[in-house]
Amino acid sequence: MSTFNDRERAFENKYAHDMEMQFKAVARRNKALGLWAADLLGKTGTAAEDYAMEVIRADFEEEGHEDVFRKVRADLDGKADEAQIRAKMDEFLKAAKEQLIAEG
Repeated sequence: MSTFNDRERAFENKYAHDMEMQFKAVARRNKALGLWAADLLGKTGTAAEDYAMEVIRADFEEEGHEDVFRKVRADLDGKADEAQIRAKMDEFLKAAKEQLIAEG
């Protein structure tokens, strides 16, 4: 019975680790997306960092990524189309995951 409990505990630990890594990757993606959008909006320095934090907070409105997409799309209002925003979201998520893996 000990082996079964050990395996169960190992699966639970792996699941918790995977969820934590996904959360961190999405948060990094959102920050990068926010900084990219801030640049398109002409924001620099503290204003750009503040805007990136707004994008990160937007992700807590509902489950999934559409809340972040809607915020950035509304804020950019014609400076980037849907395809560009979604491509950046994918690109930044991939980069965030690679960074986390490299950090160990």
